[in-house]
Amino acid sequence: MNFHGTDVRQKAVALLRGGMRNADVARQLNVPVGTVGKWLHVDRSKHGECPGRPVPMCPRCDDRPLDEVAYSYLLGLYLGDGYIANWSGHRSPSLVITCDDSWPGLMDECELAMRTVFPNNAVCRAPKIGCHDVKLYSNHLRCLFPQHGTGKKHERLIALEPWQQAIVDSSPWQFIRGLIHSDGCRMINWTTRLISGEKKRYEYPRYFFTNLSSDIRELYTDTLDKVGVDWKRANAKNISVARKASVALMDTHVGPKY
Repeated sequence: MNFHGTDVRQKAVALLRGGMRNADVARQLNVPVGTVGKWLHVDRSKHGECPGRPVPMCPRCDDRPLDEVAYSYLLGLYLGDGYIANWSGHRSPSLVITCDDSWPGLMDECELAMRTVFPNNAVCRAPKIGCHDVKLYSNHLRCLFPQHGTGKKHERLIALEPWQQAIVDSSPWQFIRGLIHSDGCRMINWTTRLISGEKKRYEYPRYFFTNLSSDIRELYTDTLDKVGVDWKRANAKNISVARKASVALMDTHVGPKY
């Protein structure tokens, strides 16, 4: 167990009082973000700034407003590359979205979505080989992601609750973006055509979505149907969007990774 001296704690509180975020303070001082949060809470209590819980913590339990656009995107990310874990030594479960280092813009967008959906929770990035885990801790993760369960997603039923489906129906493109940003891609295919007796290379863009779960693939294709995107099954686990008009729609609302 690591023990942090009074000077580190005082410096952390000063930085927090200056407006720095918990996660940034934790990174700068090499202190667990949970410890930083506890120090801030204790300091606020000493100054009489914690009379109760003025802001509800959960849209499902406390009727706190939920940013449905950000949630629809985050739900897509979670169904693709996300999971909920119970880390030893921490009181709360964590939502973890694994983001490839090749797409720093998507990592930023993932973090922004987390902060928007969970405005009172700190978000951090844990480096791994070739990627980062973007994560936050909350006791209400299962309230917002009831798809959590034992085992791999493709080995169990994945179905949206009625309230989740209503959000996806109102923000379908954000849900599609989340799924593509996690388990999809925009790529350039090519083939040859015979033009004036000569074979010429012809390139065209298409979108692929790959997921082992038939339930998640169906959620994706059902949503594509609702926004007017034509699709086909490339194979058992791949969904392809290749028609010119449909690719144009995807380019407008999703676009290539960045």
